[in-house]
Amino acid sequence: MSSDTQKLSVKEKIGYSLGDLAANLVFQTLVTYLAFFYTDIYGLEANHASAIILSVGLVAAFGFNPIIGAIADRTTSKWGKFRPWILWTAVPLGVVALLAFSTPNFEYKGKVIYAVVTYTLLLLLYAANNLPYSALSGVITGDMGERNSISAYRFVAVMFAQFFVQVFMLPIIESAGGGDKAVGIEIVMTWLAIIGTIMLLITFFTTRERIVPKPEQKSSVKEDLSDLFKNKPWVITLTVTTLVFVTLAMKGGSYVYYFKNYVDADRLTSFIGPLLDFLSSIGVNFFGEDPVSAGFGLFNAGGIIFMIVGIGLSKKLADKYGKRDVFMTFLFISTLFIIFFYFFSSTSVD
Repeated sequence: MSSDTQKLSVKEKIGYSLGDLAANLVFQTLVTYLAFFYTDIYGLEANHASAIILSVGLVAAFGFNPIIGAIADRTTSKWGKFRPWILWTAVPLGVVALLAFSTPNFEYKGKVIYAVVTYTLLLLLYAANNLPYSALSGVITGDMGERNSISAYRFVAVMFAQFFVQVFMLPIIESAGGGDKAVGIEIVMTWLAIIGTIMLLITFFTTRERIVPKPEQKSSVKEDLSDLFKNKPWVITLTVTTLVFVTLAMKGGSYVYYFKNYVDADRLTSFIGPLLDFLSSIGVNFFGEDPVSAGFGLFNAGGIIFMIVGIGLSKKLADKYGKRDVFMTFLFISTLFIIFFYFFSSTSVD
């Protein structure tokens, strides 16, 4: 059978999708909890925490990503072009993810330096793992139907990771640490690091690269990067994508502050108490007893459900009106909703 029409086994599709699940355990944790961890657990000042997250994130977007992409594209090994990156980064990514959410007892300046170093290393390793992983789908098979099938498996894996991190992780952290969030998050991150590393290794061992790109005119990494940054559409797309992810990180990271610092616990208890009592009565209350953590999880669960609905509608709208117009329209609508938050005072959120 030609590699262009290679049908993939369910085992290979599941194995490949586990790589995205592992990566999103890291990514979703960063988006949802990193700022809260820095300020409320590790003890950094808010301005220092936000500066670290923004500056290192921009370095990763405009520095790490294009460089890693250019280097990975030139990789040759007995395992292929992209698979070896998954193997090489599996263990380091897990270790650094744990270190990034650890709380060594340094002086304040040492804490800032530690946060910068671990976050920078984490984003570098994430890029070195996830960019080749994403490119791997293009060389597993040339069959577009199989590629679409792989995307469906990846979507399920991503949703699972997002649901776990955003809905259940905070109650698990509080339970694991016995009320000590620093201990709890290290315990949870230890398990996520182990599980994520195993998943990435499964991805490496269950996939094969079958498409060998035809040799093209050789150029240096420097020349490729120069060409990229001269490509106006690429620069615009990269900038917009970066800003979208910055917005997601700021918005997603603010929710935990919203529930921890502003929502009235008594009113929240009266609002979600009946639901939690019902879930407890049937033995499926995974949100814990703390109303704030439970409310945070339920809020995120609702958001994920609406996101799935939006994803389901997006293809039909894009087919009818075009991807660019649909993206711009809903980005504008999303911007309006975010602006509306500024018309409410802090006393309006309880």
